[in-house]
Amino acid sequence: MTTFAPTPPTDLPTDLAGLLDSGYQARTVKQELQENLLTRLREGHVTLPGIVGFEDTVGPQVERALLAGHDFVLLGERGQGKTRLIRSLIGLLDEWMPIVKGCEINDEPTAPVCARCRRLATELGDALPISWRHRSERYGEKLATPDTSVGDLVGDVDPIKVAEGRTLGDPETIHFGLVPRTNRGIFAINELPDLVERIQVALLNVLEERDIQVRGYNLRLPLDMLVVASANPEDYTNRGRIITPLKDRFGAEIRTHYPLDLELEIALLEQEADIRAVIPKHMLDIVARFTRAVRASPAIDQRSGVSARFSIACVEELSGAALRRAAIAGDDEPVARVGDLIDVVPALRGKVEFDVTEEGFEEETLVLLARQATAESWRALLSGQQARPFLTHLVEWFDAGNTLATSDVMSGREILNAIGPIEGLGAVVGAAETGMAETPGLAAACVEFAAEGLWLTRRIDKDDTGSGATYASSAPTDRETNS
Repeated sequence: MTTFAPTPPTDLPTDLAGLLDSGYQARTVKQELQENLLTRLREGHVTLPGIVGFEDTVGPQVERALLAGHDFVLLGERGQGKTRLIRSLIGLLDEWMPIVKGCEINDEPTAPVCARCRRLATELGDALPISWRHRSERYGEKLATPDTSVGDLVGDVDPIKVAEGRTLGDPETIHFGLVPRTNRGIFAINELPDLVERIQVALLNVLEERDIQVRGYNLRLPLDMLVVASANPEDYTNRGRIITPLKDRFGAEIRTHYPLDLELEIALLEQEADIRAVIPKHMLDIVARFTRAVRASPAIDQRSGVSARFSIACVEELSGAALRRAAIAGDDEPVARVGDLIDVVPALRGKVEFDVTEEGFEEETLVLLARQATAESWRALLSGQQARPFLTHLVEWFDAGNTLATSDVMSGREILNAIGPIEGLGAVVGAAETGMAETPGLAAACVEFAAEGLWLTRRIDKDDTGSGATYASSAPTDRETNS
């Protein structure tokens, strides 16, 4: 993970003597995490910032594991925020950590372990130079792939160092891998079951004895770190597995989950989506319900899950649709509308694994679920007394023979001009968009939402036109009645 660390403060000690005079006391990484976590808990601060929906479930389990000094595995379907949670642990580290200057494995100045730093400590004593690492530099992450080697994780002989004149048996000829380079930090392995079993064996000593072995070297290098891994349940039982001795060495296995309720699903969208247009609250509500409906559908292969990236991508596509319409129609304000949802469905197919029986009907399935979510949202937001007068007047307007045409490039003002002044529009905007200032674009989005809901509840008719739709009365015309 690329980090851009700030410059260390100039008042920090630069040698071992200054460090000892400052009252510095060495701590292990797990002691550091425990003490900083306890401080946050006592002061009532958020322990895992940026994590939505885990406050009362996963969060306490992670806190208990850290306070117990345990390495742990996060087990959950894709897109549940496992990697985000692991990276948030960096915030529990001290802001600055002293190391022996130039050390590849971040040696503790008061007790160095690598051959180079032990030699320097003997030669220089209290003049041993030190530098400082920011907590953002104390995190290492590896995506477990089948081509990962022991050398990548632990280390190997560096032929360049041998060519410089060192003997092959010299410990200083070792090129350290990702694990020792994260010494005195947090090391994360994503999708651990995908790591070849013989490579998993190389981690056994890291998790239990806290040391590494490189090829045939008589080397015992004690490591100080927290090891965290993530795994998908499907991989955990089928495609790959965590070997039993390695699984036994993790202190805790913590199950993650998708947001448990609708409000948390919406909060996640607001936090994570890169929104560049106005996304009305009713559209966020629809997308959240849509995502939950996809996760619950028997047409979807639930073993792989439906990632939070599905809903995030959906909102970002809606934002793009609004920006496109505003550019073409000349709207001052790009606002997403319910008609955009069906247009973005094809872009979401690749984020869902369908049951084999649904082959060939993927898009139709998602469209149906999107319309069901729209109907649920409409009932939740516009079925109350506040919106009823406008809905009644709108049905009457359609029954009078009027039609409302919409399209992906029709401006909001064109929609408002088409329906004219209808009593209660402001109340509908207030019901669907609590706290948002009423604008022409937002009012037009609410009109289209109201019309779509009336069609979904069979109170008016709708004809799809390819790039949009035409809403009309479901009551028979005078000509049809006479005939």
